[in-house]
Amino acid sequence: MRWLLALSAAFVVFVVAGLSQPAEGGRELFERRCTGCHALDRDKEGPRLGGVYGRVSGSVPSFHYSDALKSAHITWDADSLAKWLADPESLVPDNDMAFHLDSAAERSAIVAYLEQVR
Repeated sequence: MRWLLALSAAFVVFVVAGLSQPAEGGRELFERRCTGCHALDRDKEGPRLGGVYGRVSGSVPSFHYSDALKSAHITWDADSLAKWLADPESLVPDNDMAFHLDSAAERSAIVAYLEQVR
């Protein structure tokens, strides 16, 4: 019985640690790849990204978005954020973001991080 409890506890620790790794790696990638234009808590060249997960595109009142992004009405979730990071122009033509991430692994990690920093 003790063996089973110990095994169960080890499994829970393994699963929880595994779930936090993409977001942790995403934080580092976010800091390296995104903070030139974005911050979590304030607008810069790009809008603040804290709370972006679940937010409607073009909806931070203090940021001046392109007309295309304001009218896109995208609710940012894992799928839409991944598509945006892969190729913003194909998701919303005539937006103002020229940056993109070729690496699916980097996109996934950054999206996991953004989901966590709501």
